[in-house]
Amino acid sequence: MTTESGVAFSRRHRVITLIVLGLLAGLGPFTIDLYLPAFPAVKDDFQTTDAAVQLTLSATTLGFAIGQLVVGPLSDRIGRRKPLLIATSVHVLASVAVAMAPDLLTLSLLRIVQGFGAAAGTVVAMAMVRDLFGGKQLTTALSRLALVIGIAPIAAPVVGSWLVGIMHWRGLFWVLAGYAALVIVLQLLFLRETLPPWLRQAPGHSTLRQRYRAVLTDRVFIGVAVIGASIFGGMFAYISTSSLLLQEVYGFSPAEFGMVFAVCSVGVLVGTQVAGRAANRFGPQWVLAVSTSLLVVAAALVVTLDVAGFGVAGLVPPLVLYAFAFGLSMPCVQTLALASHPNEAGTAASLLGALNMSIAGAVSPIVGLFQIEDAVPMGVIMLICGVLATGSLWLIVRPRTVPAIH
Repeated sequence: MTTESGVAFSRRHRVITLIVLGLLAGLGPFTIDLYLPAFPAVKDDFQTTDAAVQLTLSATTLGFAIGQLVVGPLSDRIGRRKPLLIATSVHVLASVAVAMAPDLLTLSLLRIVQGFGAAAGTVVAMAMVRDLFGGKQLTTALSRLALVIGIAPIAAPVVGSWLVGIMHWRGLFWVLAGYAALVIVLQLLFLRETLPPWLRQAPGHSTLRQRYRAVLTDRVFIGVAVIGASIFGGMFAYISTSSLLLQEVYGFSPAEFGMVFAVCSVGVLVGTQVAGRAANRFGPQWVLAVSTSLLVVAAALVVTLDVAGFGVAGLVPPLVLYAFAFGLSMPCVQTLALASHPNEAGTAASLLGALNMSIAGAVSPIVGLFQIEDAVPMGVIMLICGVLATGSLWLIVRPRTVPAIH
């Protein structure tokens, strides 16, 4: 059985490859979010402020964005496997160093390096899926990958809240080092190169400038990139705020906080899998029409119900709806972004991911500027992000102009 790139892959090996790529894609979100439940402990340990601790999250997303911009185009030029192995090895070393950081500044700087190393997993995983699949198979495969990419940012704090209960917060970074080391072993055992040498020098797509030009002059790519960044921004407003909001304002224990994330994880899981089927039937652009509307409705409910005094009872259901809409959006954004760019899949995936992480990194300190006494600041930023995503769909992507994917 041949792939989109012309490389022979058996069905069994493609399934194994997707599983390994899913684990790779999950490394980045776990690196960013695993220690969210430890924010109060980090704050106490370094005797610092909420905003300063949240900057360590922004540092990681900065490194993640830079790493994607480097690794993605590099993988289009020299192949997928080498950049993947090098970057993941950097992640292992950085994770060990973060675990021993003596102060918050050192920790923040090392988190940039750690984020850089984690970036390869997500961007190269998306590029390799594009190498292997096309048409409706691409949508289905990306929905499986989006299941991991979408659920990991929400599932990671659940795992983190359990780990914080049994170890010091520094132990979380030893766990991340072990995760990355396991991924390296799996890469060596199971991942084959998916981008053959003759496709790395395709006419009109062989130089970095040509690849960037092909992607950045694509109106649909620009539009869905804005949508992707907006939905990630809204999700990070929730992710970066919820630990302090639920534990310090509403008095949740780490385990109870983890349960809320678990419920939202189910929302993302269901959304990604519904997206794969719905996008193949109706088209990913029309699924985005539904999902972006749901983002606006969910965020508006967060603000309205909180102002009305419903407390946690009025907070969790809209968050689950937002998580579902996030999951529904992810595979559709990735499909529309990559479908027209088989010759520069790494570059397209890197730009998509870097923009997502840049906006997400900017959102965290913005939320941190507000005194976290209720859910309104978080909800307002989520609402703004939902409106931006909706506007980009109808004004830039323009669903009626998007060709059908066969």
